[in-house]
Amino acid sequence: MKYSSIAEVYEDVESTTKRLEITDHLEALFRRTPPEIIDKVVYLTQGELYPAYLGIELGIAEKLAVKAVAQAAGISESIIEAALEKLGDIGETAAEFLSKRKQATLLREKLTVQRVYSTLDKVARASGSRAQETKLRLISGLLNDSDPFEGKYIIRTATGKLRLGVADMTILDALAAAFCGSKEQRPQLERAYNLTSDLGSLAETVAKQGLGGIKHFTITVGKPIRPMLAERLPSPREILEKLEGVCAAEYKYDGERLQVHKNGEKVTLFSRRLENVTKHYPDACDLIRSNLKVKDAIVECEAVAVNPNSGELMAFQELMHRRRKYGIEEAMGHYPVSLFLFDALYVDGKDLTLTAYPERRKTLLNIIKEAERVKPAVQIETDNVDRLESFMEAAVEAGCEGIISKSIASESIYQAGARGWLWIKCKRDYQAVLSDTIDLAVVGAFHGRGRRAGTYGALLLATYNPKGGVFRTVCKCGTGFTDEDLEKIPQKLEGYRLSKRHARVESQMTADVWFTPGLVLEVRGAEITLSPIHMCCRDTIRRESGLAIRFPRFTGRYRPDKAPEDSTTEDEVLEIYRKQLRSVEI
Repeated sequence: MKYSSIAEVYEDVESTTKRLEITDHLEALFRRTPPEIIDKVVYLTQGELYPAYLGIELGIAEKLAVKAVAQAAGISESIIEAALEKLGDIGETAAEFLSKRKQATLLREKLTVQRVYSTLDKVARASGSRAQETKLRLISGLLNDSDPFEGKYIIRTATGKLRLGVADMTILDALAAAFCGSKEQRPQLERAYNLTSDLGSLAETVAKQGLGGIKHFTITVGKPIRPMLAERLPSPREILEKLEGVCAAEYKYDGERLQVHKNGEKVTLFSRRLENVTKHYPDACDLIRSNLKVKDAIVECEAVAVNPNSGELMAFQELMHRRRKYGIEEAMGHYPVSLFLFDALYVDGKDLTLTAYPERRKTLLNIIKEAERVKPAVQIETDNVDRLESFMEAAVEAGCEGIISKSIASESIYQAGARGWLWIKCKRDYQAVLSDTIDLAVVGAFHGRGRRAGTYGALLLATYNPKGGVFRTVCKCGTGFTDEDLEKIPQKLEGYRLSKRHARVESQMTADVWFTPGLVLEVRGAEITLSPIHMCCRDTIRRESGLAIRFPRFTGRYRPDKAPEDSTTEDEVLEIYRKQLRSVEI
């Protein structure tokens, strides 16, 4: 299959902001892709080579990409660098100069998907003292044989900046339409994906075997399950009303959520973004080996930093000192962790995800050997508002964010990959509507003036709409940033920078700079108000009005543990707004 076949589709996808059109383009691509390579086409469309949880990173440094483009185009690196600074996109830069080269078209070998994929795979695996030379030779070799529009997407993929704006759910829609009769079959594909987190393997299966093939997709230790997420409510009273009068409530620890996979003595840890973070927590792995009394299991826990002198729980930001490439042993000494286990998804061959929560909790308690640094999450069952209020206060006093209340009804299954009302979070900030903290994705920025000249003066932030797979603006935030933040944020956002608005971003504001949704920040606001400008909950309360956060302020807390799709949802913002109205009426 020619690589130009998928590059042309990427051009079509990039030219539209309509999700249905994107789905149609992908459906047509998948239909004409040979089944034996459709997994590779899907991975490439994701900007990956393998499932993200394998941790095989492709992104080459921009400096090396500039060298590769310069070699392929036959011009100096300084010219490429100047053009890149002007265009802001290595892909567009490559396309411009590849179109001007003097090499005859007849001398170029047509690129196939297989060659592009295998070459990029070699780039990702290159190591040793001559790794940079190898990567440069491989990338420039592809660019030598590429047409300008092919080179555009090859170099973007190589640098980890494909920027197509294609959501996983859009790919699932396209696969369902192409191989399962219609998009209506997506929920079945989604269930298989939620259990395996591998779109390429899923695509290959349905392309070869149709819908019936996915019945073989089961939980496998070592392959992360997409996590279940909670909705939010502002008060224990409303939580009990929503959960039909009774719930199991647990402390909501201020740490990093980990999905633990134990296979004999081998322990693998995945973040809520399904990144393999095992190397950051060698002490957590030892604790699991010593204190989980089963051979094979998948359990969830919160890893919380502990003050080694006092034993007190420390804040999430302290734990992030563990997220480093080097000096793990040193960080482990300064920020040891305790593990608070809260769910069991798989134990010794038994899938528990379709089991009611009380039974999962019982199984969890039976397999934990409690120790000073390994315990089940503190929990109560109650139907009493006052007791739930007191439990909330105790959680905050213990250094936690708040509580998670869980349904104990017979239908309280583990909803992998979904956010629903079986779990409801209530953080201490939610109790006062005017001081809610909300996690938002950065989708744009505005150039600074005066003291902030040369950096960003404000960021355009968005909520997430899971149904549409889109990000809708909710505020422009320019306060709460320290001088250090103002210096770091442009660097943090550089890899997400775009020349135009992202296909999954809905905004009536025009930012000076646009970004792929990637960086998530925690923000506190004065209140939620109606807005003629912002797109969050557009037309829900009033025609041609959305909701906006008034007086937003960055709390100083970055959320590297959260994917942009884990940002606060539109529905959550709507619930806060309605709670405000009820408070005013009272």
